[in-house]
Amino acid sequence: MDYPPRYPPRGGRPARSWQEREGGYPPAGRPGRPGQDRVPSGRPPANRRPPAPTGAQRTQRPPARPGRTPAPPAPKRRPRRGAKIALALVSALVMTLTGYAWAAMQGLVNGLTMADVIGEDGGGELPADGSRDILLVGMDSRTDAQGNPLPEEMLAKLRAGVADGELNTDTLILVHVPNDGSKAVAISFPRDSYVSIPGHGRHKINSAYARGKLAAREQLREEGVSDERDLEVRANQEGAKTLIKTVENISGVTVDNYASINLLGFYDITKAIGGVEVCLNEPVDDPYSGAKFDAGRQTIAGVQALAFVRQRHGLLRGDLDRVVRQQVFMAGLARKVLSAGTLADPGKLSDLADAIKKSVVVNQGWDILAFAQQLKGLTGGQIQFRTVPVENPEYQTSTDGMAVKLDSAEVKRFIQGLSGKKRPSGDAGSSPAPDPADITVDVYNASGIDGLAGTVSGSLVEQGYLQGEVANAAPRDTSVIQVANGERSAGESVADALGGDIEVEESADAQSGHVQVLLAPDYSAGGGSSPGGPAGSGTAAALRQPSTEPTDPPIKADGVTCVN
Repeated sequence: MDYPPRYPPRGGRPARSWQEREGGYPPAGRPGRPGQDRVPSGRPPANRRPPAPTGAQRTQRPPARPGRTPAPPAPKRRPRRGAKIALALVSALVMTLTGYAWAAMQGLVNGLTMADVIGEDGGGELPADGSRDILLVGMDSRTDAQGNPLPEEMLAKLRAGVADGELNTDTLILVHVPNDGSKAVAISFPRDSYVSIPGHGRHKINSAYARGKLAAREQLREEGVSDERDLEVRANQEGAKTLIKTVENISGVTVDNYASINLLGFYDITKAIGGVEVCLNEPVDDPYSGAKFDAGRQTIAGVQALAFVRQRHGLLRGDLDRVVRQQVFMAGLARKVLSAGTLADPGKLSDLADAIKKSVVVNQGWDILAFAQQLKGLTGGQIQFRTVPVENPEYQTSTDGMAVKLDSAEVKRFIQGLSGKKRPSGDAGSSPAPDPADITVDVYNASGIDGLAGTVSGSLVEQGYLQGEVANAAPRDTSVIQVANGERSAGESVADALGGDIEVEESADAQSGHVQVLLAPDYSAGGGSSPGGPAGSGTAAALRQPSTEPTDPPIKADGVTCVN
């Protein structure tokens, strides 16, 4: 469906959104003029103590190259979350989709920073299902991949603002690559997608990493771990694992590899390759992002490229149209790196490799060279960009403000249709899905909402499940589905029937042959059936109906697509 344009009110200033009220997107002032970008010195600012490394092992940092004395730092601005959202996405795409070019360069692989975040089921050379799924994450970080603080002049250039204490993963993309390397499908998740985070209830997906990290720090301290560096490394690894599990639950696929990027990568990579060609349908002049461009084709890099992928105000669908901006830019970036002009230029390749080493963290056990060989025949026309279907882009939550509502079952069907991958179930991914007629479901109301258990139980019976006990339970904050050990597939079947956003736990105390559903207030907030609601409301009805927001057509990297 179409959404009305968000024009500025009278007075010249765009209307304040909820993001702005929470410290999101203040006006940027006068955008920087082209040609003012300078190479930073690489030295950390004076009198600042470098932070402990993030959830990754530190590797030797390349020596800073001599250069001109950096310009004095620009005046500090308020934090600009928009800049942090899109910075890393394109960098990760280059690292992943053009691996053959950079991994073939001697010394690059040894210079990458690696983290222990993928379990034994992922990260191998050949996943059992014959393909590879890679989670690319843009980190809200003011450090490089080795944990070194970024120079103040670079933070000012990127309009990063002052440190705000947040650690969000505002950019998420799942890349599917078959083992023959014949294509690559990059699937974007909106940063404000409202999902179930294992162990933490329903929240925006960009908070999964931080929630997992903070919980791990508390647990480690209780266990007696006091070394700050050890705490930081181990807590960051748990944060990444929480995020990976969250994405696996909403997507229905197993993440085989992981790559995270800091906010410096976008700037360095676009400058290293000489800019990216983009095309706009109309001229734009947006003071919020600093985007000021003519209509038609043009080549942009550095701060101009940042403004292009950051703009949201004045776009018909706001954040969703910004995702399209990011995708066409990534397509152009991949096309540029795959071109003969880049692959045949040792200087550009060297600069690209340096940028990647400074900004990329990958999981331990990823055979980068073998993966690069998979992609050696990849061309721009074989790279496709999509966005998961959205049910409601302006969904009002009870605790997290405005969010993007997804239909989990619809997302799984969408991703399976693009990749052919199915939801993992237990220890046998090839086992057939259980028959609902063989599953008895006990539903317990722990939400305090009258009649919720009966309503949900009735919807499950309509879908073919056997009705078990329906009763009240002690209040709890987070909905959960509990099954006996080894019976996860039955629980996941019920989770899918209820929209897919409820965590499934195996428990030695659960009754074998039964699936126990405990409903907390977060289930109702996530769209569950409730008394007094219209007939057919709730997740059971949503499962049977298509998403109200149509998906965008695919974007490919074999040409320049003009966008708003």
